[in-house]
Amino acid sequence: MEAPITFVDDRLLRKVPSWRTYLAAKLGFRNHWYPIKLSREIGESQIVTATLCGENILLKRIDGKVYALRDRCIHRGVPFSEKLECYTKGTITCWYHGFTYKWETGELCDILASPDSKAIGRQSVKSYPVQEAKGAVFVFMGDDDVKPHPLCEDVPPMFLDEDLALEGDSYMVQSNWRVGCENGFDGLHVYIHRTSPLVNDTQRSLPVGHTANSGQIVLHEVDGQPKGVYDEFAHHVSLWEGQVEGDVVVRGVRNTRTDGVPTRTTAASLWLPGVLRVDDFPDAGRHQFEWYVPVSEDEHYYLIMIGKRVTNPQEALDHEQEFWNRWKPVSLDGFNNQDIEARLALQKFYGRDSAWLQEMLIEGDHPIIKWRELCHRHNRGVQRPDHL
Repeated sequence: MEAPITFVDDRLLRKVPSWRTYLAAKLGFRNHWYPIKLSREIGESQIVTATLCGENILLKRIDGKVYALRDRCIHRGVPFSEKLECYTKGTITCWYHGFTYKWETGELCDILASPDSKAIGRQSVKSYPVQEAKGAVFVFMGDDDVKPHPLCEDVPPMFLDEDLALEGDSYMVQSNWRVGCENGFDGLHVYIHRTSPLVNDTQRSLPVGHTANSGQIVLHEVDGQPKGVYDEFAHHVSLWEGQVEGDVVVRGVRNTRTDGVPTRTTAASLWLPGVLRVDDFPDAGRHQFEWYVPVSEDEHYYLIMIGKRVTNPQEALDHEQEFWNRWKPVSLDGFNNQDIEARLALQKFYGRDSAWLQEMLIEGDHPIIKWRELCHRHNRGVQRPDHL
């Protein structure tokens, strides 16, 4: 059963005019591409269920290509997934009355219980554009009359570069997607990571915080290109001691690498519709991409991918093995799990619409406000309950 969806009170929206559509976007933005599964999770002829922006979806790989349909028969609204029936490779049949649809287009091509119905060939179940790239399956969550724009406009720069080898894994997190975005882009939350095993594993220096130079924030708002906020950490003034009433109670971690490799993250950027890129992370010469994909009001699909430049298949294989043997346990499970813990705590507060107006942000949160405002200016539509 689909979870009930609630509107945001219009009186609250009027209080944040510069980012009101962001506040309204509990279920994310429409007319954007989102990763919905890793490619390896959908085998040939396999049917996989997923939920994106509150819409329940079925995915199937047919002759190598993935297709996506709304998991709801147009006749009486029952989910196909309650009892899957596929009598031919290219169709799916509703178990209730035999309404049969083509995976490729969603067209109603037969009704087993009423083969002479005039509805055949004239009606369709919603189908979604699908594109695979870099080991992920992307679905376009959009209006029927909107032609999907190129995928490159909804992923961070360099993600689609041919020489960037990517490996990743995913999690389901019980918090809103916006909480995920803001946790990832929050420069001050470095404080919670000082105990991460990644710090010593990579000989990384990690301060307890910093004073952000808000003037260094760069907005990317060029038509036809990804829209995002870029925060170059190199311009931050790091704090290596945390004090309470003048006494040092917490210290950052200072490591010195003997190979001359920089020991800190150089930059983070956050891009529509909700994906973070962190450069030189989890180590120098690597780039981490984190998607916070709306599932429901209080759940998001957290996809983490680590990329490295390669020049041949062997280097790509080495990166794959390094991901599973090193970065998966040390970085994803050892570092990013601390972020998941923080989001679960944040959701207890931000799960209420009014909480977004009760927060008390400070100077170091300037990038978060810029992110909200950018989303307000450049989103292509808000997913609302009437779309479901």
